[in-house]
Amino acid sequence: MLQKAISAGLILLFMVTGTAFADALIVDGIKQSASEQPPRGLSKADVAAKWGEPAAENNAVGKPPISSWEYDGFIVYFEADHVLHTVAKR
Repeated sequence: MLQKAISAGLILLFMVTGTAFADALIVDGIKQSASEQPPRGLSKADVAAKWGEPAAENNAVGKPPISSWEYDGFIVYFEADHVLHTVAKR
């Protein structure tokens, strides 16, 4: 009886501690941190004022209209006139 209780306790302990740890994903080649990229919600005018004119602009497609601006280290995706997401280039 005591052996079953100890076994059950150990199984429970392993289950609890096993979920307490998470893996970290590290991507090589990303040179800029998220703080150096345009945050979500910023306007196109604000992005251009802070980071300058993009190297390339991709026209809007779809509904809602999604466009993108390409910079040396990242691509900024816009929904209409505001930043939707920023992705680092490799």
